[in-house]
Amino acid sequence: MTQWTGWLRRLPQEPCALISVLATEGSAPRGGGTRMLVTQGGQQGTIGGGQLEFRAAEQARAILALPPGSWRVQDYPLGPLLGQCCGGRVRLLIEHLDPAALDWLHDAEPGRMLVTTLAQGAVQRAVFLRETATHQSARGERPGIGTRIAEPVGERPRPFYLFGAGHVGQAIARHLTGLPLQLAWFDTRPEQARIDGVTVMAEDTIAHCIAEAPEDAAVAILTHDHPLDYHLTLAALSRPPLAFVGLIGSSTKIARFKSRLSADGVDEAAIARLTAPIGLPGVTGKEPDVIAIAVIAQLLQLRSTR
Repeated sequence: MTQWTGWLRRLPQEPCALISVLATEGSAPRGGGTRMLVTQGGQQGTIGGGQLEFRAAEQARAILALPPGSWRVQDYPLGPLLGQCCGGRVRLLIEHLDPAALDWLHDAEPGRMLVTTLAQGAVQRAVFLRETATHQSARGERPGIGTRIAEPVGERPRPFYLFGAGHVGQAIARHLTGLPLQLAWFDTRPEQARIDGVTVMAEDTIAHCIAEAPEDAAVAILTHDHPLDYHLTLAALSRPPLAFVGLIGSSTKIARFKSRLSADGVDEAAIARLTAPIGLPGVTGKEPDVIAIAVIAQLLQLRSTR
């Protein structure tokens, strides 16, 4: 995720410390690459809460008394030292951010590699198109001056094509903040153009968006109109496979659609790629927010298949 680089682009006008999870071992609340920004009076983000976060924030506020660029590496055995039941180990880099050393942010885009070098009195960063990621351990000798850490800038958000700006569509869009999904949102009703983020398209052209979607895109179809739903579903299953094609609807609607898809020449393998009804199995409820969370959880499961 690149959320933390967004924080750095909007640094408050006061001294700030950055906490970075360098490595973990065993059961730990957050993984390597997790960040948290700390000021004397607040914070952005979390490294997992509990005593670990409390102690780390204390260390971060203490380092603000040192010159910008100051840093230290801290190890936390979660069980014996902090009394957390996780039982793992976490290694953190805690630094007093130097606002004059953030030029690398101009090049920080998902898919690139960020190289962090621990120097005397400074944390130096640079972005490269290609670089081999380095493995960090939560045990052994702590990283010192000269240590070089390479990691992806962030995960490329999955393109998410959402068709329908009704109550469920609006709930889905509302819950996407901070998630690795890049929303492209469409509807055919002119009045839906008043909703921020919605692109209104004519019924005879809206399916072109699906034809042009990249193969790693996810598509969710939940418009106000059954014939339009079918038109979009047919378009999604008649092209090279997408990462996900989901359709909202009752069992009767879904059975009717599948029969019609077969009659329209869509093969069984393509029809089998249709996720219908949409939403994580086992999550019940027809409230828009319940459906939205079930759909988003289903999309997040796709990350394990990348």
